[in-house]
Amino acid sequence: MESNVIELFLALGIIIAASQFAGAAARSLGQPRVFGELIAGVLLGPTVLNLLDWSVFHDPELLHHTITELAELGVLFLMFIVGLEVHLGELLSVRKVALWGGALGAVLPILLGAPIILIYGYSTEAAIFVGVTLAATSVSISAQTLLELGVLRTKEGLGLLATAVVDDVLAILLLSIAIATLGTGESAGALDLVWIFVRMMLFIVLGMGIAWTLLPRTLNRIHRSRSLATGTAAFALIAALIFGWAAEALGGIAAITGAFIAGMGLSQTTESTKENIEKAVQNISYSFLVPIFFVNVGLNVDLTQLGIDLLPLTGLLLLSSVISKVLGSGLGARIGGFTTIESFRVGICMISRGEVGLIIASVALSNGFLTEELFQPVFVVILLTTVLTPPLVRLAFRGRTEKPRPKLASEHA
Repeated sequence: MESNVIELFLALGIIIAASQFAGAAARSLGQPRVFGELIAGVLLGPTVLNLLDWSVFHDPELLHHTITELAELGVLFLMFIVGLEVHLGELLSVRKVALWGGALGAVLPILLGAPIILIYGYSTEAAIFVGVTLAATSVSISAQTLLELGVLRTKEGLGLLATAVVDDVLAILLLSIAIATLGTGESAGALDLVWIFVRMMLFIVLGMGIAWTLLPRTLNRIHRSRSLATGTAAFALIAALIFGWAAEALGGIAAITGAFIAGMGLSQTTESTKENIEKAVQNISYSFLVPIFFVNVGLNVDLTQLGIDLLPLTGLLLLSSVISKVLGSGLGARIGGFTTIESFRVGICMISRGEVGLIIASVALSNGFLTEELFQPVFVVILLTTVLTPPLVRLAFRGRTEKPRPKLASEHA
């Protein structure tokens, strides 16, 4: 075997081992496993141990690239699993919460974050892109925490998932508009902007239609087939991968949204089919790919490079990023009909920026709208909101349990 592959084996072994021990330690302290996995990433990253720069690894850049790609698979399958836990009918039941919470949760971070960047003397373009970065939400972090706590299918859990879909669409739409209007120095036409929005909506509607009608029937037939029954889980993973690709390539939205839609469609399969899918996907995801995703968040940041002069800016951005999501999404949920405590929980769940925030910040950096200097505090804010969210969610849901609910008609199939 090539030395690069052998080195990858060692790196992955260390990452998965660290995530398992850190996750177990977090659980023993009353925190979700994901919290420990995120901390493990920070410790293994350049902030402390700088794993990928150890002398045993001869091509750290290639190694990091491969680990990042595996991490992307991890978050894709994580959101597919989350989709398996919910039903379209349940999400539609909180549609008002989703629309208001998603809209206000995307707009308020821009209104609070952009002025801070301007006060510190950065350009208007930089302020806009930092604001758009803070408008993002990483639903995977909170969703995983709610799964561990057993409250994903509560009103607040469903409200989070539906609100995050709206937030994701709006954040990517704002990013597309910002690049279209600022990226080339030429203003995008009104039709171009309309097409961006229509393209997203078309994918969501058509994707949900296909996932709701075609996927369950297909997987149920595969599961009943003697020749294909053992491949039920494989075909489910194929659906997650193709929907993930289609979401980004055809719909212009995050791949994780496509995987979530595929999982939601397959939640309508028969109990035996769904059990087969869940068992196989969870085994490969939670024991291998998902831990890599959470650890990789910490591998991407070096807290030692954050200058003392940037600490006030970082603190203000962190404060505004937390307050804007709690107030924005929380107020939206309240307008949508949730109680005050339910709305507060939704707001807390929306704090994490995670991989979606990283994607937007990276795009801004590569297009020259963020300097390396400004990217550091933004990156730290993304990391800290991601690390802070699991314990905050646990505190917010203390004493909350998932109440039994009647089965949907599709679940009796």
